[in-house]
Amino acid sequence: MFETFSTGYYLGRLYVEPADRDVPAIQRADHERVNERLYGDEGLFRTDAPLVMKLDSGHIPVLGDDDVPSGTLAVPESVTDGDLPAERDVLLAKSDRAAELLKYSGYRFGDDNAVA
Repeated sequence: MFETFSTGYYLGRLYVEPADRDVPAIQRADHERVNERLYGDEGLFRTDAPLVMKLDSGHIPVLGDDDVPSGTLAVPESVTDGDLPAERDVLLAKSDRAAELLKYSGYRFGDDNAVA
C-alpha cells in the first residue's frame, strides 16, 4: 500500500472521499497492518494510535474505522478541496516524523484520546 518516498515519508495511492465524520479514517484492518508493518516497534507504541498522512498541503491524523472500505481514506468534508472523491497520492509520515507531528498536535501516547 505504501513505499518509501523520502527520508520522512512513504508514498501510497488511496481512494479519497469526503465523509460525514470529524476525524479522517481508513479501514481498521488496513490501519493496523500499515501501522505494524511500517512503524513496527519504533516510534508509535500502539496500533490504535493515529497514522499521520499528508494530503495536499496539510497533515492529518488518521484513525482506523471498520465502516471505511479497504483502500479508502475517508476525510471530513472540511478537509476536502472540492475535487473529491478521487484516487490520490497520499504521503504517510515515517515513525519519527509522525511521532513529532502527533506531539505538536497534542496527542499523548498511552492516553485514550485522539489528537486534541
